[in-house]
Amino acid sequence: MLKKWEALPDFMKNDEVRVYYNSLQKKKVSMFLKRVMDLVGGVILLIILAIPMGIIAVMIKLDSEGPVFYRQERVTTYGKHFRIHKFRTMVSNADKIGTAVTVGNDNRITKVGSRLRGCRLDELPQVLDLISGNMSFVGTRPEAVKYVEKYKPEYFATLLLPAGITSEASIRYKNEAELLDSADDVDKVYVEKVLQDKMEYNLESIIKFSVFGDLTTMFRTVFAVLGKDYK
Repeated sequence: MLKKWEALPDFMKNDEVRVYYNSLQKKKVSMFLKRVMDLVGGVILLIILAIPMGIIAVMIKLDSEGPVFYRQERVTTYGKHFRIHKFRTMVSNADKIGTAVTVGNDNRITKVGSRLRGCRLDELPQVLDLISGNMSFVGTRPEAVKYVEKYKPEYFATLLLPAGITSEASIRYKNEAELLDSADDVDKVYVEKVLQDKMEYNLESIIKFSVFGDLTTMFRTVFAVLGKDYK
């Protein structure tokens, strides 16, 4: 549930965030239903996906050395840090030999990883983050700590809701890696261009937040993965 304004972290208590906070205050029932949907849906998905996830885990171990999961530190509600669950799609310690975002021709990606990323199957373990409450089905994608540290004041409004597995911004930027291919300084282009563009969708989604809207985004995500292009 939404914390009282006085209980928010100091870095979030600014005039820009207040606008979005006031909007969410009027939607407490929807926020409760959102959590119920995440918890119940997460448990059901974990049961359904247990065997497929087990098969994928074996494929990853046979393909390359390293752990099955990629557990990078990310940021979610109210600035809380957590270690996200994703299937490892790159060589071990990839974050130490390159940028925190991935480009299309990234040579750190493994053979199995390339297939998983194409269908977004690397995101399946985030069902564990759904159940824990660190993530939601729909919400701003959890950013790495170093990018959150560069947020403009208004961007902190996205931390009023849990980070999401998908979002309108994710749908619009499903080919983000390819967009960064030609960048000389990937981190700079991501922060100054891509992140700014994505935040417009993220902030708009907070103002328009509803359970029905979340369900619509989930269906749009399925179609986007299947090849539909939303512009």
